[in-house]
Amino acid sequence: MQTISLSTISLSTWIAVAIGAIVVGALGWVWARYRKRTATFLTEVSKELKKCAWPWDPQQKGARRYRELIDSTVVVSISSVLLAAVVTLADFLLVRVVGFVTRLHL
Repeated sequence: MQTISLSTISLSTWIAVAIGAIVVGALGWVWARYRKRTATFLTEVSKELKKCAWPWDPQQKGARRYRELIDSTVVVSISSVLLAAVVTLADFLLVRVVGFVTRLHL
């Protein structure tokens, strides 16, 4: 079995250990100081999420359960691609028009 002395560990390893210790210490301090607030926040979030109307019926099974979710995702994806195409086209045309106009005045 090979033993490792403290002098053979590189400086970058010591720095990583020090940063890790600082992060763990900071998280521990935050947890100790704000534990009650955090627990209250998470409890309230849980209560609010139970009030939400989710886009599926809990009684349905399989892919039909997520039909509305899938349809909405497809609509949003297609709309995003179309909007990106319109903005790209408008940008392309404006660059060409401004380039043409600026060459006329030289």
